[in-house]
Amino acid sequence: MYANGSTPHIATPTAHRHNNFEKHAWLFMRASGVVLLVLVLVHVYVNLVAGDGVHKVDFAFVAGKYASPFWQLWDFGILWLAVLHGTNGIRVIICDYIRPAMTRWALTTTAYAAAALMLVAGTYTIFTFDPCIASAGNPPAVCATPH
Repeated sequence: MYANGSTPHIATPTAHRHNNFEKHAWLFMRASGVVLLVLVLVHVYVNLVAGDGVHKVDFAFVAGKYASPFWQLWDFGILWLAVLHGTNGIRVIICDYIRPAMTRWALTTTAYAAAALMLVAGTYTIFTFDPCIASAGNPPAVCATPH
């Protein structure tokens, strides 16, 4: 109570529901960044450092990796996290620097459409990759050879 007998105004929470999207997007950026760091470092180590290094990476190497569901899921995780992380980053940049609402909407919609296209094409490629169809004349070692 004030000296004049009045009480201070205390802000009361509004009845409308608060949208926590930005908080969740911020948390996603931090978590996905850490997970992506681990996924990509292991990916680079396995593909470029271990064994013969970059000289072993060819069609047969990729075919051998994608014969394993483990590596398909690993690359699927990298794909989805990287695209969603990058799209969220672009969304934040657009919201921070583009003032006209219509331009902001158009750029954000374009970013979302590009992300959806990359996710669909990448997921399709990872899970339908079949090296034996593409190289019928000279199949890699992962393909069963008819006797």
